[in-house]
Amino acid sequence: MEAFEFGVGTLSIRNVVDICEGRQAVTLNEEARQKIRRSSGYVSKIVESGDVVYGVNTGFGPLCNTIISKENTAKLQDNILRSHSVGVGNPIATRISKAMMVLKVHNLSFGYSGIREETLDRIMLFIQNDIIPIVPEQGSVGASGDLAPLAHLFLPLIGLGEVEYKGQRLETAKVYNELGLDPINLQAKEGLALINGTQFIAAHSVWGVYRLHHALNTADVIGAMSLEGVLGSVSPFVAPLHDIRPYDGSRMVARRLRELLKDSEMVQSHANCGRVQDPYSIRCIPQVHGSSRNAWLHVKQMVDIEINSVTDNPIILNEKEAISGGNFHGQPLALPCDYLTLAAHELGNISDRRIYLLLEGGHEGLPKLLMSEIGLNSGFMIPQYTSAALVSENKSLCFPASADSIPTSLGQEDHVSMGSISSRKLNQVISNLEQILSIELVTAAQAFDFRRPMKSGPVLEACHTYVREHIDHADNDRVFADDIAKAHKLVSDHSLSKLADKTAQKHNIDLNGEFDELFRIS
Repeated sequence: MEAFEFGVGTLSIRNVVDICEGRQAVTLNEEARQKIRRSSGYVSKIVESGDVVYGVNTGFGPLCNTIISKENTAKLQDNILRSHSVGVGNPIATRISKAMMVLKVHNLSFGYSGIREETLDRIMLFIQNDIIPIVPEQGSVGASGDLAPLAHLFLPLIGLGEVEYKGQRLETAKVYNELGLDPINLQAKEGLALINGTQFIAAHSVWGVYRLHHALNTADVIGAMSLEGVLGSVSPFVAPLHDIRPYDGSRMVARRLRELLKDSEMVQSHANCGRVQDPYSIRCIPQVHGSSRNAWLHVKQMVDIEINSVTDNPIILNEKEAISGGNFHGQPLALPCDYLTLAAHELGNISDRRIYLLLEGGHEGLPKLLMSEIGLNSGFMIPQYTSAALVSENKSLCFPASADSIPTSLGQEDHVSMGSISSRKLNQVISNLEQILSIELVTAAQAFDFRRPMKSGPVLEACHTYVREHIDHADNDRVFADDIAKAHKLVSDHSLSKLADKTAQKHNIDLNGEFDELFRIS
């Protein structure tokens, strides 16, 4: 794969994921370097001219009217990293911290921020060598950029803070000593450029969109397995029904279900059973999963814009024009992240209902609690307790963080987005969703077994076989937490959804049809 060129290429969610997972290199080509040098030169001229420009030779926030001498402009930038490093809580995941660096370099490489090549080259060295700064998860209100987390992210540039390197959490100074590096001496405007921006929100959003993409595909597969378990009907998935209410998400899910269930002996076995209709958790999978897909598509579009935008402040246009605006405000992602959190929750909500349906025992050939000898055995009763608990927890996390605003900076920042909380909650809900889907996978596979010797379509058969390679059928009670943990790995590492796609290709089954490009991570 070709190296991604910061500042000149269009960054995609796929690029960010591949860079963070070591599958794609990064570079600054000469065109980008020229833009960076030009912008840095503008800042130098501003300092020499004595013109007053916010953040270059003034204090920050409510101190914007405090003039800083030419001699102290560099010290001002060092101080801003120190003073704004006030984060608390657990460290964010290293993949998110690395993504923040990727997004920040791209943002600064457009040539509107006054950063120097030397500083960007050091951040790129961190990216290329997996020197990942330790960033606390709490402390940003998502308004004047993600100030606190970005300050922690770039403390290592000046030799402070901690990093994860070669699997160890180390003081930056120790890593510098090992690599023979010296700290960077920040110059005018650089500290502010580093901490102003939405990279904390955006990095969480990137990973949220990426993870939910796979969860959506996995939910369709597991939902189809549950349908087979209860001998559900495929008639609610016919194309004409969805073409007269033509939402892309529901049309895509209906297609996927038709393809997943095509040529299924289980479906054919009850073609004339007389059942009028299935419960909503089966019958309305296209409408519910599809609505979450529509939300995902909207948020993906917002994230694509954000990660290719300039979000720091002030913006340096030339040596005479610096604009102090509000591109750092997190509202454009705060609202979509709250929306996507709700969409992720609903996938888990309907999944839990399918789990309950599988346990009821009201379907011919399917024993109550999915075990033949009940009484001495509790069967799969209690795993559903866990899914119910997770669904309830997700409901409490669906309160929109973006509905709140608390003034900061002595009133200078009197409306803030709280997008940092929106984006963190999104990933919390997705983590819970992955556990819920894991429980449905365990129960759906158990129900599948009771339909033997009948077979489903090739994709679902391959997925069931894959599950059984890791988790045995349960004839008696056991520690089901072990089964859930094994299923969780198949869901969270996306191996189940990837297997479904691979099997479909092998059998010339087109799961996504005309919707493939629209809903693809690219």
